[in-house]
Amino acid sequence: MRTRSLLALAGTVAALSLTAVTPASAAGAVLTTANGDVAVGDVLNASLATGTAATLYSSATGTSGVSCAASAFSATVTDNPTAPGTATESLTGHTFGSCTANVVGVLGVTGVTVNNLAYTTDVASDGTVTVTPASGSTIQTTVVLRTLLGSINCVYQAPSLTGTANNADNSINFVGQQFTKTSGSSLCFASGFFTAKYSPVTDAGAAVTVN
Repeated sequence: MRTRSLLALAGTVAALSLTAVTPASAAGAVLTTANGDVAVGDVLNASLATGTAATLYSSATGTSGVSCAASAFSATVTDNPTAPGTATESLTGHTFGSCTANVVGVLGVTGVTVNNLAYTTDVASDGTVTVTPASGSTIQTTVVLRTLLGSINCVYQAPSLTGTANNADNSINFVGQQFTKTSGSSLCFASGFFTAKYSPVTDAGAAVTVN
């Protein structure tokens, strides 16, 4: 009887030990959904968080500039390693719509276009999101404004953008990311500070979590 009890105890300890190490050995990928790990080649999509706008203001703390009630992005996953790590995406689409301007001398906004796509987007396990252009290129946005003197193009560039992913609402948030005007009339503000919150980020309709 004592021998069988000791064997049973040893078996229980072994089972508990296996249970304890299972989560570490079966860690998921950096990007997951309720359906499992996000696969390489999957396309992630997101629009602006409800009740928010994407803005390009002339100063980091001001409210003068361009505001868009609609914006969305799509990105193809190119690498999704085991967490902790950094997943990589190719940002192939980034659109803006329903834009207005409150700049003196500007009557309205004809359009906002993101140039030089695709951009590389790195998503780290700590939630840091970094967007960078291809080698030798730059992140660029062209804003077309309507004025009393006709249409003007304002071109803004940035070397990179940094945002934050948040699992609480499956969002990516960019705050005060600075662009510099590289061409355009004096009605184009010299610097543009980009702020936008995209939520939820989804893969085939399922919310994406960063691990």
